[in-house]
Amino acid sequence: VQLQASGGGTVQAGGSLRLSCAASARTYAMAWFRQAPGKERDFVARINWNLDTSYNSFLEDRFTISRDKAKNMLYLQIDHLKPEDTAVYYCTAPGPTGEYTYWGQGTLVTVSS
Repeated sequence: VQLQASGGGTVQAGGSLRLSCAASARTYAMAWFRQAPGKERDFVARINWNLDTSYNSFLEDRFTISRDKAKNMLYLQIDHLKPEDTAVYYCTAPGPTGEYTYWGQGTLVTVSS
């Protein structure tokens, strides 16, 4: 499965962004992670085929994950962006073992204060 993330950019604090991820094949689940400069990659959100979602409990309710199953697309809406949201955002999908095996190249989000 190949994943292609897009939609990043430089945004002022308080703004919004919608990240997209195109998958080359259908996957049971898809998720977003992010990696801030100098930090480890952190889980952001996951959505299953039945559209059940889960979010990182440490994040505020500013993130919304969604998917278009017909188009094999994954989205992440981020509202009220903060400078601490600056990171490379990666889309990912689990392989047969359930581990996140497939990764996109990441899309950079920079939030200016």
